Amino acid sequence: MTESAPPAHSPAPDGRPDTSRPREGGPPPPSALLRRARAAVFLLFFINAIAYANIVPRLPEIRDSIGLSNTALGTAIAAMPVGALVAGLFAGAMGARIGSGRLAALCAFGFAAAVPLVSFASVWAMLACCLFLLGVLDAIMDAAMNTHGLRVQRGYGRSILSSFHGLWSVGAVVGGLLSTTLAGADVPLRWHLLGIGALLAVLGVAVWPLLLPGRDEEEAPTSAEARQTETAPATPESSPAATAARAGLKAALLPLLLLGLLLAMSSVVEDTPASWGSALLQDDYGASAWLAGFAYVAFQTAMTIARFTGDRVVDRYGRVPVARVGGLLIAVPLSLALLTHSTPAVIAAFACAGLGAATLFPSAMHAAATIPGIRSSDGVAVVSWLARVGFLAAPPLVGLTGDRISLRVGVAMIVVAGLLILALAKVFAPADRSMSEESR
Repeated sequence: MTESAPPAHSPAPDGRPDTSRPREGGPPPPSALLRRARAAVFLLFFINAIAYANIVPRLPEIRDSIGLSNTALGTAIAAMPVGALVAGLFAGAMGARIGSGRLAALCAFGFAAAVPLVSFASVWAMLACCLFLLGVLDAIMDAAMNTHGLRVQRGYGRSILSSFHGLWSVGAVVGGLLSTTLAGADVPLRWHLLGIGALLAVLGVAVWPLLLPGRDEEEAPTSAEARQTETAPATPESSPAATAARAGLKAALLPLLLLGLLLAMSSVVEDTPASWGSALLQDDYGASAWLAGFAYVAFQTAMTIARFTGDRVVDRYGRVPVARVGGLLIAVPLSLALLTHSTPAVIAAFACAGLGAATLFPSAMHAAATIPGIRSSDGVAVVSWLARVGFLAAPPLVGLTGDRISLRVGVAMIVVAGLLILALAKVFAPADRSMSEESR
């Protein structure tokens, strides 16, 4: 069925706001199409989060059932970011070919099949292969759902991306609590993950009809001036296109690398409570399996709260100051808590780290999508790919340190990551300027 032409002053079907008149009182109300697409992106983020979150609290159980050391478990977990690194750079091209929304929905069905496979792993190699597959799906879905979310955000004409990441955190909390509860009730892992696979398939079916139709944006909307340049008719003088493309890519390289480095540090902060929070509290603090699961749950709960308020906070204070405060919230409380023997203090410190990390990924995705000279989908895909370096490096380094010294020392890597985030926060400055220009 073909969409009819949108009435004057309403958002276009591709999610972009109509610019035929000045936006005197702010952006026009979103169309029904945009509202449905926003619901679809919310569901995609929820699916992506709940899939792996149901595995996280049961990692110590999986480790012990297979008979792995902390180092072996860490290298198995590292197979997930390896899969993400292998697949991540293809996500932009795949999204441009079949549409970011459809690509993300297909990955949801992939998760429905892949998550239950973890329960069948009986040796290290099987576990590593399952996590590798999850990494492939996660990287492609991450780039695709963020690209589709940015497309919806452009239609709304204001920042909404942090709320999508907020629902990701809701999914992580729900998944973590569900998994922690089922583990405490001695529900077999296999039945648990088979049920999660069925749920993911149902949610994937619900997403499909809600997505925005048509192709994604070919170029990132960087500012009002850049958009005018994109819509201006081509002239022979302005078109050595290949030279312009190379110059644009060269200019974009440094911002992409800095954003990738910042996100790699943010990945260390997000991965460590998930991969090692439960093991830390059980091994070094003597906590029960039920209580130890709250290391991850506390982190994700705090991140959820901060992400749902993050758009307003970032719009008011700017991405750079918010990121700097975030770096301090990550580094300072945990550095103090790890010096104690208090399980509640460590759980509270993980919660502070969740508050600090909340806006980093959405801010970086917005910044990557607004870099001049490259497509929005490519900028998001490259920065997402670079972020996987943190997910790749953290689990084996923490596990190796845990075997050689203690998990307490390994988890202190989060403190270093928080300090580096504090130092790198200025990379968000162009994104601050871009959003202020778009809101005029």
